[in-house]
Amino acid sequence: MSRGTLLFLDDDADLQSIVSTYLRDRGYRVESAHTAAEAREVLARIRVDATIVDGMLPGMSGVEFIQELRQTEPSLPIVFASAFWKDLTSHDYLSRHLRVARVLHKPYTPQELFFWVEQVLAEPADSRSASLLEGASEEVIAAMAALSSEYGAQLGEKIRLLTAVVERVLQGERESLREAYLHAHKLHGTAGSCGFGAVSAAAGRLEALLKQARDDKEPVDPGAVRRALQELAEKAQGAVSTLVESAGPVQSQGTVLVADEDEAWLAEVERMGKDLLVRVVTARSADEVVAAARRRELDGVLLHVNLGGREGGFTTAARLRGEDGLQSLPLAFFGTEGDVAYRVAAAHAGASLYLPRPFSARDLTEAVERMVAARRPERSRVLVLDDDPEAVRVLSAALTSALVEVVGIGDPYRLVEALAEHRPDLLLLDVEMPGPSGFDLCRIVRSMPEWREMPILFITTHTGVEFRVAAFRSGADDYLAKPVLREELWARVQSRLERTRLARERAERDALTGLLLRRPFLDNLRARMADAQRLSRPLTLGFLDVDHFKKVNDTHGHLAGDRVLMQMGRLLATRFRREDLRCRWGGEEFVVALLGATADRARDILARTAAELSRIEFEGDKGQRFRVTFSAGLADMPRDGADLETLLRLADERLYRAKVQGRNRIEL
Repeated sequence: MSRGTLLFLDDDADLQSIVSTYLRDRGYRVESAHTAAEAREVLARIRVDATIVDGMLPGMSGVEFIQELRQTEPSLPIVFASAFWKDLTSHDYLSRHLRVARVLHKPYTPQELFFWVEQVLAEPADSRSASLLEGASEEVIAAMAALSSEYGAQLGEKIRLLTAVVERVLQGERESLREAYLHAHKLHGTAGSCGFGAVSAAAGRLEALLKQARDDKEPVDPGAVRRALQELAEKAQGAVSTLVESAGPVQSQGTVLVADEDEAWLAEVERMGKDLLVRVVTARSADEVVAAARRRELDGVLLHVNLGGREGGFTTAARLRGEDGLQSLPLAFFGTEGDVAYRVAAAHAGASLYLPRPFSARDLTEAVERMVAARRPERSRVLVLDDDPEAVRVLSAALTSALVEVVGIGDPYRLVEALAEHRPDLLLLDVEMPGPSGFDLCRIVRSMPEWREMPILFITTHTGVEFRVAAFRSGADDYLAKPVLREELWARVQSRLERTRLARERAERDALTGLLLRRPFLDNLRARMADAQRLSRPLTLGFLDVDHFKKVNDTHGHLAGDRVLMQMGRLLATRFRREDLRCRWGGEEFVVALLGATADRARDILARTAAELSRIEFEGDKGQRFRVTFSAGLADMPRDGADLETLLRLADERLYRAKVQGRNRIEL
């Protein structure tokens, strides 16, 4: 089966033959074209999934062909290959204006092209536009603008220091050559990422001169070095004089949806939100709540318990939990009814908070903080290692968001320690640093079993064939050329993090029920128990077992048994709070851990789940109808003990007691 159809436009017959053969061998259908006219014929004849366009074509340039193509194919993924279009301005034009998905520098290998085709086709269609940073959070844009201004203000001092070191080199201090090279290297990489492309390019020319003298162990060319240094100083002075003044919008504390039928009260909540820098989205019915949650990214939802009728908020919450992608959305309820029954129902519906109505500005602030904090366990963590503090700050500002946390370090000798301390999901690694190189560090990381699968991206000024081969052989997954384009950085890091998250989900969750497997559940449970002890909060552990499950399999068939387990998993996944843990222990046994709930409160919450399960009608393999129940045993901390083994043993014993006493019951 074909993995997709590619149009490959290049007039080099040898390259066409080699690359097309390689791509076809890996499952792609490749339509070759040597001229723009041939490419037009292919596009008129068939639908292609992506196009590879060379920069130089007979009769017209590749850019001209792309401009023409965009008139009829505005969203078709395009990989542009060229030996010339390498500067920041060109890349910006190609990506922003022509919406090229990837600029590939010649010479490239078939393996490299295959890699980028895979990357491009893996991206959702709506993420292929070049406005990736424009679609990023306002705080990222504001932070980058502030950093650019700050970096620009420091350019004069950086040039002065570089000039002083270069002067020592020109006066015969050979030992200062590496220091001068490193100063130029840092300017080349970071200035471009802060928006000073001309400064970056000038620093790159000086860097190349100093590198050649260093590598060849030859005297520097004083005239060439002085001219390069003078050009750099002029570019820096010009950049500072035209420094961007925009400081960006004020950072928001979070976005929440508030649902109530009282329009006057919703208007009051919106006013509170503006004062507190909280974005408030409003809804007046269950349908509006679901539509709004599907439409935009939210940090949480606050529902009136009686939205649309008595206890209608709980029904709305169940609808939200049934939507793909919204199962873990933080929830809170508010209402004038605040008795235990309502609070138990709120916890069963997945809410971490129950507020009075009307609630105060302080209540709203605390709710938003809790909801935003509840999303943080899902945040990915990126570790940035670069000996240039400015580069670390720029990369951190560009990547930090509600979904990504960034930790920066500048000492390569601290890498192993930082891995153990911060547990990153991805490593951004500078190649050229004092001490061990990025290649050496990458090999060290890959030698550690725990980090063999972690994505590693190099940050480098080198993009030649030798570098690419060395990078991939050392264990890197990808590389970014300095100066780093913020849009490209964001896109590549997000792509890698998403794949890592999906791989971890597959490794840690049961395929049938979607719940945690035993090992990751126990790891998380130990952390929850430590939190409970530290905060002096109770924690209840519950063993659950589907009653007469063997009879279900024997009477109604194993597929029917699987449907029961799937429904049980869905109920457990969607009827509890985000901070609660749920696990498929094995077979028809499940385990839940409810932080902050005593055994009595946990019994009430589980009783609602048991009642809901008992009302569901299942269909056997032969069409017969049947229902099921479950039994449970509970143990809580600190009443029953403070160690995991004791809680598991007691909960299991009480589950057995529930079965002996007739099943379909919960024992404390």
